[in-house]
Order: sequence, then structure tokens, then C-alpha cells
Amino acid sequence: MPQSYTKLLEEVGRKVMKAVSERARAIASKFGFLEYMVVRYHEIFGDWSEVTELLEAFEKPLVKAIRINTLRFKSVGEVLERLEKLGYELSKIPWDRSSYIVVRAGRVSLGATHEFLLGGYYLYRGVASLIPPLALSPSKLDRVLDSAAAPGGKTTHLAQLMDNEGLIVATDISRERFRALRTNLERMGVENVVAIRVDSRRIPEIFGEYFTKSLLDAPCTGEGIIQLDPSRKTKTSFEDLVRAHKKQVELLMATIRATAPGGRVVYSTCSIAPEENEFTIAEVLESLSNVRVVRTSTAVDFEPGVTEYFGVELPEQLKLCGRTYPHKHGFEGFFVCVLEKEMK
Repeated sequence: MPQSYTKLLEEVGRKVMKAVSERARAIASKFGFLEYMVVRYHEIFGDWSEVTELLEAFEKPLVKAIRINTLRFKSVGEVLERLEKLGYELSKIPWDRSSYIVVRAGRVSLGATHEFLLGGYYLYRGVASLIPPLALSPSKLDRVLDSAAAPGGKTTHLAQLMDNEGLIVATDISRERFRALRTNLERMGVENVVAIRVDSRRIPEIFGEYFTKSLLDAPCTGEGIIQLDPSRKTKTSFEDLVRAHKKQVELLMATIRATAPGGRVVYSTCSIAPEENEFTIAEVLESLSNVRVVRTSTAVDFEPGVTEYFGVELPEQLKLCGRTYPHKHGFEGFFVCVLEKEMK
């Protein structure tokens, strides 16, 4: 019988709690984290000094970024020039042709400039959110599913990569977030998206195996963006991680089932928790024999996925997944994995 990585998380949880040491307690107390979180970081890195580096990096503010919207402005330089006149200093992100780090803020808030309201750019709280659409790399010939799509940063990025051609179906269940999605689609001049407010787990029964490429930036605990919300240091229990994992498995299974044979799926989270990432992928790989992990091909220098965690051996192919950490990459903690669905 295939093993259940979801069930193995119960044993992992017990081992995590038993592994809390005096050193873990001291470091957790110093930085204001729950003790079990610090123990898990040591399991990932195997070095208390690196755990300290990670926690120190979580104390620093996230680097904001903007993506110039070439669907509204064909000249990236025009938008840059306008922002520079407002006092902004921007630095090019080397692995995306239209995105920039905000080095110095200008006289007007980025969310209130005339250029923002005209759809000249999309504002990101961190850099890593640019990665999933680039990893999916859709063309204007693709039929793309963006599952759990709101508020639309990745949807509008996908549309830009596709030059507003092809088809994107963007789904989200939240009424409030869906409004934000529709607002951003309109502001950014996106014309190739059909937005549907629906539980993304229902997509296979509606569309069948229709999509050539699919993206699931899954709802998660946000354990990679503690800089944005320090309450995340203490508000997530291990049981919360398991609940998030179970929902992520359901969403990813549905996303894969809605993808055509030979198609690709990108799974991502703004979390560094193996429970939400590698264990989710492993559970899906164990359940579906027609899916494999392929290397994430972007210019980002990723850390490899975790393949051993508290005595649990995870599939070796998870090394092909990509991880980012604030103390290593200078931006938020993130996970991305590219899956390929085999031809029938």
C-alpha cells in the first residue's frame, strides 16, 4: 500500500515537540518565536548559527518591488522616468525583464501615484511573488488555469507574459478577494482572462483536463513572510500547518486533474514550512502515478527542496523544487515546484 505523507505528519509533530531543547527555547525567546518553529528551522539547516541568521533576517523589512505593465505602457522607460521624477530610485531585477526593486521611496506612495492608477505597474510586497509565473512560462498558445488567483498579481503577470493573448481562467472562492482580482484585471488592461468565483477544487468537474499549463499559488500560513506580520511568529500551531497541508493537497490534486496530459503545473507558497510544501508534493506524487517533478528553470539561485525531515524520507525528486530564504536571497521565504503530467 502507498504510504500517506499526511499521516506521517502526526509522527513528525510528536518528534518536533520532543526535540525542543534549552538552546531552542533560548533562541525562540530571544526572537519571540514559538519553540516548535525554531526546532523545525534547525532540522532544515542543521546549524543553530544559520537558524539565528534566518530569524535576524525576519526582523528586517521586506524589499518592495514593482513590475512595469507593458500591456498599458509599451515603453518601460516611460514609467521609470515618471517615477524617477517623483523621487523614486529603482534597481533592475536581473531575472525578470520588466521588474524593479524599490531602493528609495518617492514623494507619493506607490499605491497612490497617477501611474499606478493608470495601470502602469503592479506593486509587490516582496520580490519572490514574481517567480511562479516565470516558472510556468506560458505562451500565447496556452490555456492557463490560475487557481486561487486573487488578488491577481500573478494573473496579471501571466497575461503580460502572454501578451494578452491565449486564455487564462482565474478562479477564487473569496468574494472580497475576487473583487480585488477583477479590479486589478481592469486596471492593468488584461483582456485574456475569464475570472470565475468558485471553489478551485471544483475546476476538474467543470473543465475536465482542459488546461495546458496551471498555476496554484496555494493559500498558506505565510511562514516565509513573517516580516510583513510579526504575529506569524506565534499564531500558527503545528495543527494549523497540518490543516493547511490537507487543503493544499486537495487544491493541488484538483489543479493537476484539470491539466491536460503533457501539461505543466506550478505549485508555490509564501511559506518555508516543509509541511506545506514538500509533504504536499509528496502526498500528491504518492496518489497520482502520472505526475513527476521537473527542475524549476528560472535565473533564481534556489536552495533545493527538503528530502529528509525528522526521520521521514521524502522522494528524491523533490530536490528539483526550489526554496528561497530571506538570509540567503535577500527577499521573502518562498517555495516553488514544477510538476509535469505525463502523456496518456
